[in-house]
Amino acid sequence: MATLLIPLPNTDFDPTEVAVPWRILQARGHRIVFATPDGGPANADPIMVSGRGLGLLAGLLRADANGREAYGALQADASFQRPLPYAALQAADYAGIILPGGHAQGVRPYLESASLQALVAAMFALDRPVGAICHGTIVAARSRDAQGRSVLFGRRTTALTAQMELSAWWLTRAWMGDYYRTYPETVQSEVTRALARAKDFDAGPISLRRDTPDHPELGFVVRDGNYLSARWPGDAHRFAAEFAAMLG
Repeated sequence: MATLLIPLPNTDFDPTEVAVPWRILQARGHRIVFATPDGGPANADPIMVSGRGLGLLAGLLRADANGREAYGALQADASFQRPLPYAALQAADYAGIILPGGHAQGVRPYLESASLQALVAAMFALDRPVGAICHGTIVAARSRDAQGRSVLFGRRTTALTAQMELSAWWLTRAWMGDYYRTYPETVQSEVTRALARAKDFDAGPISLRRDTPDHPELGFVVRDGNYLSARWPGDAHRFAAEFAAMLG
């Protein structure tokens, strides 16, 4: 059994990208530790849970039944209810780390945390498995190695694609404004700037179908050594299964 870390913002994380990996990895016997910037409770983006405000697009954009069910179970988990503060984290204590995403403004303290970025860099230096999905790849891209370069420099990765991000924004901006734009720059653009070559970013196939427990092959991931990345909640089941395989 491995002890794994999932750092979170206090609010606005994506429920599927956290709860599906938690459920799959816990079912395989691993212990999951959660952390937030101040050790306070964490709450998922309420719009992704309820679909409220998404109108006719709720069925496409909110968490699906698998994600919502997993999040409901996660909320009763003792470790989730008592997260650690980032300042208490030591890389050597964890066999691996998963960096989930979320796009609403509440995720920014998580994406911008210097202490979390230092921890991620230490995990890479120890060659511990690191998984990042959606906006979580921004945390990895901003984490610097001993030479001052991104830990993703020289690696292949995927992330939330510009096509996915901008499509959700354009579809909802008339009444939701910039809800789907965490930053003016897209995730794909920032992550690609951190890489050695633009072609090291793999956007994967165009897909609106989400993977499921029975069909994880519908998801898309990129693995480079002990680093695993995925694009959106629709990749979460495959992402979790392949991260479990990285743990041996």
